[in-house]
Amino acid sequence: MTSLTSQVSLHKMAKPSVWQLHEAKARFSELFRRVRTEGPQRVVKQRGEAVVVVAAEEFDRGAERSRQPVSLVEFFRSAPTGGRRLDLRPKRDTTRTIDW
Repeated sequence: MTSLTSQVSLHKMAKPSVWQLHEAKARFSELFRRVRTEGPQRVVKQRGEAVVVVAAEEFDRGAERSRQPVSLVEFFRSAPTGGRRLDLRPKRDTTRTIDW
């Protein structure tokens, strides 16, 4: 028998199961169990509005990633430059003579 973690990991790559809202409300315990064993589950209304139910641990991981700082490249791209583009090419230093 595979562990719960490996079952969830394998299923995360698959498309979430789809539940109609009335079915999800009537069978919430089953929906909860499937989220824990199979991964995210999509719940849709008749007009096409939808939500995805995920395990708390997966939600927390996503929330943590969204709080991480942007990459260094994104940091430089968003730096205020007064409308000028940043020139990040290396510059050749001119040498100077030092009198002893």
